[in-house]
Amino acid sequence: MFAFKKKYFFIIESIKDLELKNIKKNNKLTIIYRRDNKKIEDIEKLKIYRKTCHLKSVKFFIANNASLAVLLKADGLYVSSYNKSFRCLFLKNANYSVIGSAHNIREIQLKNKQGCEHILMSRLFKVSYDNNNFFYGIIKFNNFLKISKNLIPLGGINHSNLNTLKNLSSEGVAIMTEIKKKPAISNRLF
Repeated sequence: MFAFKKKYFFIIESIKDLELKNIKKNNKLTIIYRRDNKKIEDIEKLKIYRKTCHLKSVKFFIANNASLAVLLKADGLYVSSYNKSFRCLFLKNANYSVIGSAHNIREIQLKNKQGCEHILMSRLFKVSYDNNNFFYGIIKFNNFLKISKNLIPLGGINHSNLNTLKNLSSEGVAIMTEIKKKPAISNRLF
């Protein structure tokens, strides 16, 4: 049995990574568009994608580019862990939401100061693409939730360990790499 969550965050690098036609209308999904530096998407295609997200009640965030977020009329800005700037606070004052990412307690505190509503905490499980093999696991992650209630797990979440998410006290879950490998995972979540 899969543990359903209140919020799902999908991080994509291209609008081709996630077909919106497979997504049913709901208020649970947030798409974070983290542009791939190697290729630049057409602004008009991004506007159409954003409009489709709006029609399906899917929130659309832009990573680390406030001007693009304003241009596309995105729902908010995603601030990566390496982004230490407080410029995102002006968007917060303009009724944009801010989501951040963190890897440790110090970064969690910084993201809270930056006004982030949710903080994607990396890595929950072991990932195959990094030799560092550092991950928190469910017990340590639940302990971090005692420090900050707005943490969302990210990293290593795949098709085979979705059922273990029911042991998390978090209100949501974030998925990145698995979206590209198995786009049908979105069907299993909704």
